[in-house]
Amino acid sequence: MELMLSINPPSIRLSAVGIAGVFASIALCLSFFLLFQHLTNYNDPKEQKWLIGVIFMVPVYTVSSFLSLWNPDISMECDILRNCYEAFALYSFGNYLIECLGGERQTVEFLERQGSSGAHTPLLKGKATIRHPFPLQFLIRPWSLGIDFFKVTKFGIVQYMIVKTFSAFLAMLLELFGVYGDGEFRWYYGYPYLTVILNFSQTWALYCLVQFYTITHEELAPIKPLAKFVCFKAIVFATWWQGVGIALFVSPGFTSGHPPGSVKFQSSLQNFIICVEMAIAAVAHVRVFPASTYQSVRTQNRVVQDVKITMSQAVEPVEKGITKINETLHQFSWGTKLSGEERNEEAREQ
Repeated sequence: MELMLSINPPSIRLSAVGIAGVFASIALCLSFFLLFQHLTNYNDPKEQKWLIGVIFMVPVYTVSSFLSLWNPDISMECDILRNCYEAFALYSFGNYLIECLGGERQTVEFLERQGSSGAHTPLLKGKATIRHPFPLQFLIRPWSLGIDFFKVTKFGIVQYMIVKTFSAFLAMLLELFGVYGDGEFRWYYGYPYLTVILNFSQTWALYCLVQFYTITHEELAPIKPLAKFVCFKAIVFATWWQGVGIALFVSPGFTSGHPPGSVKFQSSLQNFIICVEMAIAAVAHVRVFPASTYQSVRTQNRVVQDVKITMSQAVEPVEKGITKINETLHQFSWGTKLSGEERNEEAREQ
């Protein structure tokens, strides 16, 4: 292990960059193809604007990871970009699910109905509640379904976006003073403390997202939410734990000694794996977030419009004919009335 970390031949690095470049190209081509399909069939802006934000996560991850692998000196800047967009992608995914339910008002109304009916949930004082698993049940009160549940789960997702963005810029500040120690689990560095904070924040966001999915998955059945949920969670949370696992694996506690260059090796390994994973994620996105759903909406609208045009074209001549007949009858009746009046006048004169 020491030999691998301390010796980094240029040929191995170039090979890794070349292989990562192939996978990155596949990921970018598939992602931009999917984005182009959604933009050319942009028929439901309320849903698709958030969906595009989720899909664009793959290009951001791919480009930032490949640039970090190609030039390790800019890995910090690329990590900040990736972390900030990861937080925005999680926020976009949550809003996408809300829009699929009809918007915030309809979502709250649905949760209120679920809370009143108490279906498939334990009851507490006549209203359905969400009971937390061990050990959270001793720390958090049950959530009542309705507006309170909606606010808690949405804030749970938003707080991760705030904490993730703040931590990214704080890491950059600590790096300027030389006390960040990326991948270093030492008490005098800021990396382990930020890792713990982000771990709690991310776990809470995931828990809120799971609870929201559990309550709404039947209502979201038309969009097949499970595949979308698993695909998104795998990208956001798996890559995070993957980075932490690699950092632990190359730390002094897991390897004998701490050879120079191990931090760069750890960062390069993480970036290489992400480039490979993003190609797989892009394939999954094409199947899980297809634009065909919105193409069908466009086709239905076009069919309805064509029917309207055809009916108007068919009815218009009939309307014109009826109007002409009415005008003719009116003129005839008016002419008959006039001739009758003329005869009466002649009779009076005689």
